[in-house]
Amino acid sequence: MTVSAMYPGTFDPITLGHEDFVRRAAKLYDKVVVAVAADTGTKKTMFSFDERVELAQQTLADIDNVQVTGYAGLTIDFALENGLAVIVRGLRAVSDFEYEFQLASMNRHLTEEVETAFLTPTDKYTFISSTLVREVASLGGDVTEFVSPRVREALLQKVGRN
Repeated sequence: MTVSAMYPGTFDPITLGHEDFVRRAAKLYDKVVVAVAADTGTKKTMFSFDERVELAQQTLADIDNVQVTGYAGLTIDFALENGLAVIVRGLRAVSDFEYEFQLASMNRHLTEEVETAFLTPTDKYTFISSTLVREVASLGGDVTEFVSPRVREALLQKVGRN
């Protein structure tokens, strides 16, 4: 039995924490679809939808069983339409738990065909978030330890420090 999973998110931008998470999920599932969400209206992104998809594709290109694609609409609908049995989500801190629990419960209410699985980050990536990385870059800080070289270059261009 093959089990395919998806890892949804805005990935604005994709960080080393995301990359580590995907590499770990790729060891657990036969196929992992990194699903880059279109703008939801609630989150204002620094990078365009196409840029976020491209940066994720470049960052994860060396992992054979990982596919990166963009999507719009409900995550659960994307999972069902693409035969993805599991939505993999990350829990960095206790503060993530309540939101993620609500999301998993809503998805289960919408369909019982897709399960949610939670992974915790590798210790050295626990504090990294795309929001903090964008803020550090915008304020002139060094983001080398938080993102791949290609993402760092794209961030510096976005904030006008190339």
